[in-house]
Amino acid sequence: MEHIIEILLEAREELKRLEHIIYVSLKYTRTVDVIINALNRLVGIYDLLVEALMEKAKSEGKISSLPKSPALGAKRLGEMFPEDEELQKHMQFYSFLKTILNIPHKKHREYRRHVALVVDINNCTAEANIDNLTNCERFVHKFYHYARQKIDPQILED
Repeated sequence: MEHIIEILLEAREELKRLEHIIYVSLKYTRTVDVIINALNRLVGIYDLLVEALMEKAKSEGKISSLPKSPALGAKRLGEMFPEDEELQKHMQFYSFLKTILNIPHKKHREYRRHVALVVDINNCTAEANIDNLTNCERFVHKFYHYARQKIDPQILED
């Protein structure tokens, strides 16, 4: 359980770094590179939380070994708990973030308030901008609290 707590603390630190990127760095450096950094932080937080949930599942005997990558862990979590709508939403969002980071992107309105990273996905356009990142940050906070609750409801809040 100690290792799982360490992973949660590391995820909390990543959340703080993400907040700094969104609320400070993007305010002064309005570039797509900062947006990509924020998206990578989001994925990193999900990686840590998936790892913590998989460690918990292993300690409870639900799985025999840990997956080799966080993406496989996320897929396995989704398969283990198909009825958990909250978990399913977060695993789909995690997959979406990874997709955005792995496909070619365009820069839009760089150095301005509405700077955006634009990608084409399945005949649609997705745009990551400051407002979207703020919403993503709130969403990942919900998953952080969800994971903490699943791992140990007795853990005191920050």
